[in-house]
Amino acid sequence: MAGLAPIDRAKAQAELIIDLDALVANWRLLAARSAPARCAAVVKADAYGIGTEQAARSLFHAGCKIFFVAHVSEGVRVRAVTGAEAEIYVLNGLLSGVERLQSYLSYGLKPVLGSLHDLQLWSGSGIGASVPAALHVDTGMNRLGFGVDELLSLAGMVQTVRVDLLMSHFVSSELPKDGLNDQQIARFEKLRSAFPALAASMANSSALFLPQQPFFDLVRPGYALYGGNPTPGSKNPMRSVVTLRTPVLQIREIKAGESVGYNVQWTAKRKTKLATIGVGYADGMPRNLMATDQRAGGEAVVNDKLCPFAGRVSMDLTVLDVTDAGDVRPGTMVELLNARWGVDEMAERAGTIGYEILTNLSRRYHRIYKGG
Repeated sequence: MAGLAPIDRAKAQAELIIDLDALVANWRLLAARSAPARCAAVVKADAYGIGTEQAARSLFHAGCKIFFVAHVSEGVRVRAVTGAEAEIYVLNGLLSGVERLQSYLSYGLKPVLGSLHDLQLWSGSGIGASVPAALHVDTGMNRLGFGVDELLSLAGMVQTVRVDLLMSHFVSSELPKDGLNDQQIARFEKLRSAFPALAASMANSSALFLPQQPFFDLVRPGYALYGGNPTPGSKNPMRSVVTLRTPVLQIREIKAGESVGYNVQWTAKRKTKLATIGVGYADGMPRNLMATDQRAGGEAVVNDKLCPFAGRVSMDLTVLDVTDAGDVRPGTMVELLNARWGVDEMAERAGTIGYEILTNLSRRYHRIYKGG
C-alpha cells in the first residue's frame, strides 16, 4: 500500500491495515440504498475481526445509531464507545441467571427473544417491563427463533413485556433466484400483520440487493460493511476495508524437481525463486490454501504481481513462488489481502467463506487504523 512505513518488527511480523473511512462509506452506501428504512450495523465477532470499538465508534459518528451483537459482553463494549444514544440488540437469546439478566438493564441492552424459554425468563425477571426487547421469528433457518405459529399463539404473553422490533433472518439471500426468499418474506408478512405496531427487520447484507427489496423498517448489514461481496458472482459494490501485509523473510532458488514444504506436496516444474513469509495458519491463514501438484492454492500480491503459494501452509510460515515478480528480496512487502485479492477471493480458493477469513484475522497482527 503506497505511502505506508515499513513494518515495525518489534511489534509484529505482519500488519493488518483497516480503512475505517471505507467502512463508513460502505455503511452510507447501504443506508442510502435501503432508505427510508433505518440502517443498523452488525458488529458481532469483534466487528467481523476488525475491532469492535474502532468500528462501532466510527459508524456511530457517521450516523449509525443501531447495533447488533451476539453476546452481552460485545454489547458492553459497543456501549462504552457510543454512549447512551445507541440502541444495541443482543442476538443470541437469554441465559438464566440474575446477573446476566441484570446486565441488560445496567448497560441498556435489548435482548432478542427467540423462544418460550426466553420470553418466560424476560417476563418473569421484571426487567422486561422497562427494557425493550426484539422478537426473533424463524422463517426457514431452523436455528434460533420462534416458529411462526408458536409466536402467534404467544401473543398474549408478548404483551407482558416491552417489545419494539420483530425480526427474522434469510437463509439464502445471496441467491436472488432461490424461491425460499419469497417463502420467507411471506411468512414474515404473516407475523407483521399480527404485530402491526412493531418495527420490522429482515434484510442482511445480501438481502439489500434482492429484487423484492425486503427492507421493511430496519436493515441489518454485516459482512458487506467490512468489504465482503454481498452479490456473489457479480462485481463487488463495496469498498475494501482490510489490507494484510508482511515482509519477505528469506529468498531461495530451487531446481526443477525439488519440493517445498511438508509431505512433498508441491514440486517445482522449473527453476523457481521462493519467498518465505512469517504468516501461517496460527495467524488465521487457512491451511486449505496449500498448493499441491494437483491443485492451485492461495495467492499473494508481490510487486503488483499475483504470486502463487508453494506447498503446505505451515503454522507460522508460508512459501510463495515469486519467480515472475521481478526484484524480490528479504524485506520486500507481500500483500495477502487487499483490494485486488480480497476476502472473497481468498475464501473461494480455500473452500470457505469470507466471513471465516475476516473473523479469523489474528491478534498477532499489528493493527493500523486509517481514517474514521
